[in-house]
Amino acid sequence: MPPRKRKAAAIAHDDDAVSTPDSSRCRSTRVSASAQKSHYFEGDSASDSPEAPTTAAAAAKATATKVRQRGRPKKAKVEADPDLDEDDDDDEDAYHDDPGTQNDNDDDDDDDDDSASSPKVTFTPLPKLRDLNGVPYTPTTIHPNTLLFLADLRRNNKRSWLKLHDAEYRRSLSDWESYATSLTDHIMASCDSTIPELPFRDINFRIYRDIRFSKDPTPYKPHYSASWSRTGRKGPYACYYVHVEPGKCFVGGGLWHPDGPALGRLRASVDERPTRWRRVLMDRRFREMFLGKGGRESVIYGGKKVEEKKKKKEKKGRGTGKKDEDVEEEDEENEEEQDGDGLDEDEESAVIKAFCVANAENALKTKPKGFDANHRDIELLKLRNFTVGKKLPDSVFTSKDGQEQVLNIIRAMVPFVTHLNRIVMPDPGDDDDSEEEEA
Repeated sequence: MPPRKRKAAAIAHDDDAVSTPDSSRCRSTRVSASAQKSHYFEGDSASDSPEAPTTAAAAAKATATKVRQRGRPKKAKVEADPDLDEDDDDDEDAYHDDPGTQNDNDDDDDDDDDSASSPKVTFTPLPKLRDLNGVPYTPTTIHPNTLLFLADLRRNNKRSWLKLHDAEYRRSLSDWESYATSLTDHIMASCDSTIPELPFRDINFRIYRDIRFSKDPTPYKPHYSASWSRTGRKGPYACYYVHVEPGKCFVGGGLWHPDGPALGRLRASVDERPTRWRRVLMDRRFREMFLGKGGRESVIYGGKKVEEKKKKKEKKGRGTGKKDEDVEEEDEENEEEQDGDGLDEDEESAVIKAFCVANAENALKTKPKGFDANHRDIELLKLRNFTVGKKLPDSVFTSKDGQEQVLNIIRAMVPFVTHLNRIVMPDPGDDDDSEEEEA
């Protein structure tokens, strides 16, 4: 049976035709199985039907979606909630209704801008120098302001504090330099002629501390000090030392921590030439100045025995009918005989013990190598320091005659320092002790 032909489409009448710009286009007469009109030829037309704009927009959107998939995905836009917008509008209205709040916030914004633009700088005024209070600076005295500065440095031992008080420090250092320089001239002229003329930097100890291996973190020493020897503050020679610190002033001298060879020569001298050591240590002026209070009248020098001898002499004088004047004359003669070499063995032992107690720091606990434990002067052999010192009140350095008192203490040390130098660094002829041993 032959196939059945399709019926031709109905031809539109002229009166039903609609005059449109696109009427000349061919239209598809294919019948869709879904009963929907095909839009194959109408896809590009925007005026064929009212659905054309929507279809074109959908096509453009699909094309844009395909293009966007090639690159990075863009963030989805969050649609604003109309309710939240209304609340924000209410808040903005409330904010604008209060002019005071708006002004405060503006001020805060200005402050933030200022702080961000430039950092805040705080100016601290430098402290003024202390008044002189009518006391001038002189080379033979220490000004009271210098002692006050050292006391302040002890309480504020910090770099920031010293930097802030640099002017006061410079003035006090200049005062100490003038005093030490004046003392150098007087020591050379009236005390020890072996001391050379040295500049201030060679005799002065700076206030800066080495804290690299110290448990004390303070960076400065709260005192001024200087040392005089044949080579200044350094070297193998015995020295004279002056220490200025509020409440802890003193004058001393000798050998502090000598090296091994020098210490060996000192011990050999104690063992081989004990007479020379006793002659120096038993000197009356030296004993009274450094080894105790009251000189011979103190217990350390056998003061009890002296008092007992006086009582016995008084009884003898009364029994024989002698006058008091004669007894006093005999006492003075006996005291003169007992000065220096006139001391008995007990008194000499007391003097040596006092010297060893003053140098007990860092001394050996047992006998040194090569010496007998029953040595007569074993206490002297155990020593590692050979120094003496005398504490002084602060008024000695601020008074007019204070420098003379310091010089008197140094004069009492001259035989002791000379004795040490003859052992450690002897001059030609210093080793000859034949005359001393015979005496």
